[in-house]
Amino acid sequence: MPDAAQWRKYFRQKYASLVIVAIPQIGPQSQPSMYTGASALIEALMDAGVSYLFANFGSDHPGIVEALAQARATGKPAPKVITCPNEMVALTCAQGFVQITGRAQAVLVHVDCGTQAMAGAIHNVAKCRVPVLIFAGASPYTQEGELKGSRNEFIHWLQDVPDQRGILRGYMKYENELRTGRNIKQMIYRALQIASSDPQGPAYLMAAREVFEEEIPPVSIDPARWKPIAPQPLPEDGLAELVRSLLAAKRPLVVTSYLGRNRDAVSELVRLADRLGVGVLESVPSYLNFPSDHPCYVGQQGNEHMQNPSLAEADLVLVLDSDVPWIPAFNKPADGAKICHIDIDPLKERTPLWYISAAQVFRADCATALRQIHARLDDAKVEKRESPYRNRHDAWVAELGRREQKPHREDADVITAEYLTACVRRHVDRDTVIVNEGITNYSAISNHIGCTKPGTRFTSGASSLGWNGGASIGMKLACPDKTVVCLTGDGSYMFSVPSTVHWMARKYQTPFLTVVYNNRGWRAPKFSMLAVHPQGYASKAQDIDVAFDPPPDYSGIAAASGGAFARIVKKVDEVESAVAEALKVVREEKRCAVLDVWLAHL
Repeated sequence: MPDAAQWRKYFRQKYASLVIVAIPQIGPQSQPSMYTGASALIEALMDAGVSYLFANFGSDHPGIVEALAQARATGKPAPKVITCPNEMVALTCAQGFVQITGRAQAVLVHVDCGTQAMAGAIHNVAKCRVPVLIFAGASPYTQEGELKGSRNEFIHWLQDVPDQRGILRGYMKYENELRTGRNIKQMIYRALQIASSDPQGPAYLMAAREVFEEEIPPVSIDPARWKPIAPQPLPEDGLAELVRSLLAAKRPLVVTSYLGRNRDAVSELVRLADRLGVGVLESVPSYLNFPSDHPCYVGQQGNEHMQNPSLAEADLVLVLDSDVPWIPAFNKPADGAKICHIDIDPLKERTPLWYISAAQVFRADCATALRQIHARLDDAKVEKRESPYRNRHDAWVAELGRREQKPHREDADVITAEYLTACVRRHVDRDTVIVNEGITNYSAISNHIGCTKPGTRFTSGASSLGWNGGASIGMKLACPDKTVVCLTGDGSYMFSVPSTVHWMARKYQTPFLTVVYNNRGWRAPKFSMLAVHPQGYASKAQDIDVAFDPPPDYSGIAAASGGAFARIVKKVDEVESAVAEALKVVREEKRCAVLDVWLAHL
């Protein structure tokens, strides 16, 4: 049997007469420059101001991958690609970025499978009215090589479904299929124009591989001609009556949920409170709508089964941008109160059952409407009046202080959500961005975190859990110099796909602090059951199948996936130092930190 040396000698002798021709390596500069439908897509996104493409690539994206590589090799501008191993996280990242900047971003997913994998996040961007542009591929529409990009993998037949757009048609503000590369730019600008016009919402475009592979002549279009529709003002006759009602009211109260999506509207509302002594109540707020330290602020209310005293005493209730201003089964205005409603979406046309008994209803931009009200007040005789809400605000602040006190010695091992949130508040500044997905601790977090600056406190604005992790990444991408703190329940943390989130956070250098309010289970279903069956069998049962016992190692997941600082906190005396240590890691070491804080069980 010949050894290795003998084999080498044999092959040298046998092939010595062959002429070896070196094939020159084709570098980036010698590649043929093609302009395709995918090239047009990349250019359109850049021209429209899209900074990031949150991408989960698949077999339907060769043309886009090639166009991105070509742009990098030739120095052409392109959105920064953020690789997202999970589609829902991709969309929550985009949502977080848009919520804090107001600028629409793009998400790329794989055919019907990737579209369906975003399901919960699609619900959130639709209900929160977030302008996001979602792209999905589709199975090639040729199968014998007729066009470039034709079917060449078995999955192309399996992913060919009757109505891919129909999967999310009920949630999109706009959806369409791209059928040629020659009008891709126009279709992208149209989708973004519709998505960014009030009421805002997501848009969905899909296309087969052949469309992105199509070679086309370059298209030049001015994106300035595709601007969102201008904000809508109040009609003059309705404005006059509304101002008269505000001046005549003795206890005017504003109720709002998402007015703070436009930070200019917050300053206009503060001005109105200062001038007229109007009280402000936040109802399940998704943005910071009013500074919590203002004397006219009376707090926020979520699912708490109680009549809000400020709402009950108001003789005029002005609802500004709110989907759920109150829950009438246990909380509503007095029967004689006049209700006026100004909203970018006053009819809630995508909510089948919705109504409030408003005397005046306007579809208008609240910042514009408030400026109109101020202009009318300048011409009216406005008497300086002391706000009846100052005492209530002071009492509310005092009650918060009582609730967030460190538990007594006999309860030394029982950490409360109020105390935990107060500890976080003491270690953050006014510019810190707070991401709240606390669910049953939602109100405790909103009330005790003490945010005062617009653009610093957010929720998903909807009800599909798992928004918190991706949103924190998106917000940190948008504001790299700010501290981002994510306060979440343990159930919401698991829904957020933390293994993906913390891998991404390390890769893209977006460190943030996560505090898990760990009650070892789903407390929300338990509360819902008790509200309907307070004396039923389940109310007396030891186990109703909502507990996580033993719980996962939440901080350990983040450490394993993304090198995060991890700590489990079970004692009250450990909370303050743990928060300080975790924030130091985030700020100085530039890596994520996760505190798994154990509250009372369920």
